[in-house]
Amino acid sequence: MNTELILALQLLLAHLVTDFVLQSKKLIEIKQEKKARTPFLYIHAILAGLLTYFILQQWSLWWPALIITITHFFIDLWKLNKNSDALKYFLADQAMHLVVLVLVWLLLTDNFQEILPFAESFFTSTISLVYLIGYLLVIFPVGFVIGKATHRWQMEISKEDGLNSLKKAGRYIGIFERILVLTFVLTDNFSAIGFLIAAKSILRFSDKSKSGARKQTEYVLIGTLMSFALTIIIGFLMRVLIL
Repeated sequence: MNTELILALQLLLAHLVTDFVLQSKKLIEIKQEKKARTPFLYIHAILAGLLTYFILQQWSLWWPALIITITHFFIDLWKLNKNSDALKYFLADQAMHLVVLVLVWLLLTDNFQEILPFAESFFTSTISLVYLIGYLLVIFPVGFVIGKATHRWQMEISKEDGLNSLKKAGRYIGIFERILVLTFVLTDNFSAIGFLIAAKSILRFSDKSKSGARKQTEYVLIGTLMSFALTIIIGFLMRVLIL
């Protein structure tokens, strides 16, 4: 296996073990309560560095462990001071850790000079641009179009019965649904699209005894068919462009 890939996997393994395997829920709660006053925060950061040093198996290289120890401490401290365990802070925390890992990997492999050529090749590649634009289209603009197109029916149902659903649940369901459908189209797994439709058909968004049940079902069906149709069209256009 490529040495550079092994280094990347070793760095990622050390991070995953430190942040998810060796951290119990109780320790996380203590860190959230006491923040910089708890020794667990310092032990956790030092452990991140020591695990990196051990897994890399390059005993003369101490600086990757030092960098990861220091950055891990300050990134975790930043997250703890947000006084919230919201998903956005968790994702930001992990993103910052990954950025550090990438920078350490670039230093270890001396690949900094490859960043600009990689970016240049990515943004001048038809395949890369088509994939990037295609997925961005189904995640954002298509959802906006469907929301606008079905807005009047949503308002009609809300006035009559109210929409008893999780906040923004439909939006996120639609995003993941379109990502899956586009992936299935691009990978020639058309039968999986039928499975996805069948799986979604078992969902029940309202009690059948309610007067607005039929309207809610029709509203969901319209949104689903629009979502699938637009995504499949985009998928086929992408296939034409990259052939």
